[in-house]
Amino acid sequence: MHGRIGYIGWRLFQILPTTFIIVILAFVLMKLAPGDVIDVVAGESGGATPEYMAQMRHLYGLDIPVWQQFIHYIVSLAHFDLGYSFRENMPVSELIVSRLPATITLSLTAIIFALMVGVLLGMIAARYRGSALDGLISVFSTIGFATPLFWIGLLLIVLFSIQLRWLPVSGLSTVGADYANTFQYLLDVGRHLILPALSLSLFFLSMYVRITRSSMLEVYGLDFVRTARAKGLREWQVIFGHIMRNAALPIITITGLEIGGLLSGSVVIETVFGWPGIGRLAYDAVFSRDLNLLLGIFLFSSLLVVLMNLAVDLLYVALDPRIGRRRS
Repeated sequence: MHGRIGYIGWRLFQILPTTFIIVILAFVLMKLAPGDVIDVVAGESGGATPEYMAQMRHLYGLDIPVWQQFIHYIVSLAHFDLGYSFRENMPVSELIVSRLPATITLSLTAIIFALMVGVLLGMIAARYRGSALDGLISVFSTIGFATPLFWIGLLLIVLFSIQLRWLPVSGLSTVGADYANTFQYLLDVGRHLILPALSLSLFFLSMYVRITRSSMLEVYGLDFVRTARAKGLREWQVIFGHIMRNAALPIITITGLEIGGLLSGSVVIETVFGWPGIGRLAYDAVFSRDLNLLLGIFLFSSLLVVLMNLAVDLLYVALDPRIGRRRS
């Protein structure tokens, strides 16, 4: 018990220094990139004088030394202030909050679909290992694992939007649509969600297939599985009651680690499908050199990954207390 509590306390203590290192790395990398948002705004407006650009940099504090900018940024973070987006002309925190529901909807749909279908296919492949069905599932997972996300998205657009015209190409909902009730709106959002969620989920689905299959095959030959069969249990009882319970830890690990992959993949998918989420916001911030917005998105994404890894570790300890005693 004490070992588990000590391990949990140690992991919680690690969040603060990890976050601080992430902030330093993100700030330094952003500052090493050439140009800033003032250069972009001046280029778009055309004819901006050097005096005007210098005045704007002074107004937003971009003309002071980098170390002073970093101190100001840390002080702002201590007050839970992510800064101001010069490009969007509003606070970064408000921008992230406004785009967060769209990204959560896309990511949750993709991960739930990938988890359900991927684990099911992995179980089927392990159950019928060496068969033609196992080979077919393995080929499918290899193709899904190796195919770039943007290419999958483009193929789905060509097939289902351009050729068959079954689903819309982009956006969260139909522009200018007059919905009679909330159900019609949700139905329209669902139609727009299918292609980006499917594109985002295929890579992770393939990963679940491979992890589930390999984890189950490692457990299949163990003594307790043979004992369960000797007791006369049905095959589905052996699989769900014994094999999957012991093969679940790798699946839990992948689920926690996939959060980072979902965030990075959402940048590609949201850009391809015009989905108005945080990924698309990050893409726009890169091209507009909006440092504060990029730092805010990077910090939010990194904290989410750190917290998910912590949640996976704590779940590990709950499932197997020996892990907490060993690591503490």
